[in-house]
Amino acid sequence: MRLLLLALAFFALGGFLSLALAWQDRLARVVGAAGAVAGAAVGLLACLRLGLAAGVPDFSVPWITAGITVVLHVDRLALFFLLPIFLLTLCCAVYADPSLRSTTRQGQFGFHWFFFNLLAASMVLVVLAANGLFFLIAWEAMSLSSFFLVTYHYEQEEVRRAGWLYLIATHCGTVFLFLLFLLGASLSSSFDFAAMAVVLKAGSPAVAVTFFCLALIGFGTKAGLFPLHIWLPDAHPAAPSHVSALMSGVMIKTGVYGVLRMVSLLPPLPAWCGVLLCMLGLGGALFGIAMAAVQTDIKRVLAFSSVENIGIIFLGLGLGLFAAGHGQPLAAGLAMAGALLHVWNHALFKGLLFLGAGSLVHGAGSREMSSMGGLLRRMPSTGFFIMAGCVAIAALPPLNGFVSEWLIFLSMLQMGQVATDPGALWFLLLIVLFALVGGLALLAFSRLAGMTLLGEPRSKAAAAAHDSSWLMLTAMAVPFAGCLLIGIVPGVAMDHVAGVVGLLLGSNAAAGLAVDPRLSLLGLVFAMLILVAGGLVLYRHRAGRHATRLPTWGCGYRQPTARMAYTAGGFSELAQQALLCACLRPELSALLPAGLFPKTARLTMLSRDFIFRRLYQPLFRNIARGANTCHRLQAGQLNVYLLYIFMATTILLGFAMLPFAKHI
Repeated sequence: MRLLLLALAFFALGGFLSLALAWQDRLARVVGAAGAVAGAAVGLLACLRLGLAAGVPDFSVPWITAGITVVLHVDRLALFFLLPIFLLTLCCAVYADPSLRSTTRQGQFGFHWFFFNLLAASMVLVVLAANGLFFLIAWEAMSLSSFFLVTYHYEQEEVRRAGWLYLIATHCGTVFLFLLFLLGASLSSSFDFAAMAVVLKAGSPAVAVTFFCLALIGFGTKAGLFPLHIWLPDAHPAAPSHVSALMSGVMIKTGVYGVLRMVSLLPPLPAWCGVLLCMLGLGGALFGIAMAAVQTDIKRVLAFSSVENIGIIFLGLGLGLFAAGHGQPLAAGLAMAGALLHVWNHALFKGLLFLGAGSLVHGAGSREMSSMGGLLRRMPSTGFFIMAGCVAIAALPPLNGFVSEWLIFLSMLQMGQVATDPGALWFLLLIVLFALVGGLALLAFSRLAGMTLLGEPRSKAAAAAHDSSWLMLTAMAVPFAGCLLIGIVPGVAMDHVAGVVGLLLGSNAAAGLAVDPRLSLLGLVFAMLILVAGGLVLYRHRAGRHATRLPTWGCGYRQPTARMAYTAGGFSELAQQALLCACLRPELSALLPAGLFPKTARLTMLSRDFIFRRLYQPLFRNIARGANTCHRLQAGQLNVYLLYIFMATTILLGFAMLPFAKHI
């Protein structure tokens, strides 16, 4: 625990010193980055030591002003989420300094590093907090610091709009968390999680379900769970790339952590709670990857892909809860293990892809994939990491994405084999839809890699691009190594996953996960695939020295140009017509050629979130109209305001006299 406190101290020191030195750019950069790197490195060391320790005593300190005791608690669940937080914070801190130098004005470095260190520290405190009131304080610090990082380039209208949308969405979710902890405190007379757990596990099922639903809405909003995801596709493209990597890789996972922590405080939930998570997760996975497959902005592709992967995680959680409620510990363990492992996997490959996308955007000068092309030849190292990230996120062997999704598939097959006829049909449908998610992911990320890395440059900036600095490449190499390690040796990760499954579902569900022979066989097959692929690459390299190089056949054109290649929209057009419903297809606007010798013609494709347009925008408009109506209450007269105070005091005194008020 001392090392974790030291890590928090480094984050705080780096953040406040960089803010104090805000107008001395060089010192602010060095101090802020050093604090983040030191805090993350010490935190990783703490995770390794705590993982080997038998038991960790809590850290507690009285907070007299608030009337509570701040308790920091480390268990297997907290440790499981701390490891990716520290790892990705370290990578993003190393990446950030060279990435920001060309886009940051004087005086901004100090503010950036202050909020970056604050975000890292608050995420750690969210995971460690064992008291509801302190949890909410850390949660709010995380929300506000990430808001200021999202709006780092506030001079752009698009960034300001995305920032306000994120701030509104995250605080709407926080309202449900306030209700959640007020309910727990009213029942247990304490904000401590341990006291809440005792009362909730002995309470009525209705209270447990209410607690679960409040947690699902409050934490699901932060996680980007469909249909509460509306802030995510705008916020991630607006933020600097290393901030997008940190938010998508680990910050949204604090929402997953919150749901799991609250579930651990509750008695066994009804089966329909697991079904609800399955439906929301599968719906989010299908929606997210379908939207990713039609985006032309590389960072919006990755943002919608985060909606998909959060859906996969919640699908696994729902399957685990459903199977546990129906007495199937093996299937429950497989599903929960797949969901938990996907938390790590998504942190690794999504962090890798956002960092790589930042380098591509810097090289090409645009986020539009159709403005890139040919970057693999000009940025070979970055291109290699992008290709590896695309393989991992598309769940292709031999990288880590395949392992976690394979475990979820196994759990579906296991439950389908023991289910009766209607249930077996339901699980068959789940398998088919989950396979469709995988197919769309393959389309989306083969498109991303092909449009950005292959072919010829489609802009002058892309033609002049060069590879990233060695610091940025090092930051990308670390998550790539994690993707490769989990893919080849999944048993290393399963040792930790099995402990968390045992904490959540019991020892029966965790039995055999860490030593499952199928995982060892899978790792062996993947290692052989890598050796074969390496041999083929080496053979091709040697044979290519003596090969005769000829120009590519240009279909009869004497001078082929980059304009003849597929665009990002054209690449996925067939899938749009064949697989996607009308509400998911891009909106087309065309400027048609006119006259005998037309000079201009244009076709624009805009892929907008129909959930936001058809559900939330009308809702927000109605709320705005209601707020304008309530504006009349501001009469500007002192006697009217005194009347309001008198009425509020009377209502509160009357409420205090009610029999149940003493329990709140």
